[in-house]
Amino acid sequence: MNTTRMPPVPALALVFVTLSFLLPLGQTAAGQTLRWTSLAPPLVFASCGLFASLVALLWRPRAHMPVLLTVALGLGAAIAPLWLLGADLGAALDASGWRAGFWCYAVMLALLAVSGVRSLAALDLEGPGGAGRYGTPLLFGAWVLIFWQLLTEAFQVPRVLLPAPSLIGHALGADLAVLAGDFAQTVLHSVLIGLVAGCALGFGVGVLIDRSPFLQRGLLPLAALASTVPLVGIAPIMVMWFGFDWHSKAAVVVIMTFFPMLVNTLAGLQESGHTERDLMRSYGAGCWRTLAALRIPVALPFVFNALKVNSTLAMIGAIVAEFFGSPTAGLGFRISTEAARLNMGLVWAAILVAALAGSLLYGLLGWIERRATFWHPSIRTST
Repeated sequence: MNTTRMPPVPALALVFVTLSFLLPLGQTAAGQTLRWTSLAPPLVFASCGLFASLVALLWRPRAHMPVLLTVALGLGAAIAPLWLLGADLGAALDASGWRAGFWCYAVMLALLAVSGVRSLAALDLEGPGGAGRYGTPLLFGAWVLIFWQLLTEAFQVPRVLLPAPSLIGHALGADLAVLAGDFAQTVLHSVLIGLVAGCALGFGVGVLIDRSPFLQRGLLPLAALASTVPLVGIAPIMVMWFGFDWHSKAAVVVIMTFFPMLVNTLAGLQESGHTERDLMRSYGAGCWRTLAALRIPVALPFVFNALKVNSTLAMIGAIVAEFFGSPTAGLGFRISTEAARLNMGLVWAAILVAALAGSLLYGLLGWIERRATFWHPSIRTST
């Protein structure tokens, strides 16, 4: 006889949330014992209702709608008491004041996170809206922010060491205009212009080296030598050559992205087999016709790999180059100056903008790669 039983992770989460409401959360400096029910009963009972609905939905963990509702209710059950923790308990208790009830609540949230992420990842990747493919990393990131906020408030981590996400969000909203100018200076000028120039130069030189054994033996070792020069050695020289504006940072990006594109282009051009080349020759195609119709299309997966690697290198190079001389704008300039002032909220907000910009650029290149190289086995098997 088939029996329906609750999945083990939600069952453990239900046990820990029950213990959290039975045990004390902590004790204030005045000796007052704090419990969930003594803080805000309506909020507590709403959270219990959300979590009970969550457990009920998890009886069918692979259905689309229950999983999506599970994710929404689970995040609601976590964020509502978390807001109360940051507002009331964070100011009333120190790290030694937390008791078993709070840690049971933290364990419950961890189990809730594991259950939600696993259930969402189990969805079919071809499901409606791509929930399993795109929702899983977003949900994982949301849980990272929740635990980041929870633990920094619980242990009262100094803002200089690690500010809470709420403080970073406040700094992001308060200085949005400043960060927008920094984004334009670093990303739209230094990164994009340097990335395009460096990759185009690397691709062009790679094609020329492939056609000339003399250049392959003479120029390739020099390019490898130039790529080993440390960034901290290149950046001051570029600043002296091209000035303090974005031109020197773009030059650093060109140097950093040139060699990866050159090496990948050469590897991709050698990927086409002798049979395909003989077939092109039998059709009367010359060297350049074979290059355009056969060898470059075969090399595209290697070229896109270099582009994706260079997208992260370009961001790193532009930001680090701004440490050695910059006008009054730029993400690297903002990070260095605000860190000296111990304004860590704005420092982390600038880091967040840089990380989001790099991730979006990487994702855009990956999207273009899937459209341009749809015929490649690695793309066909992943879609």
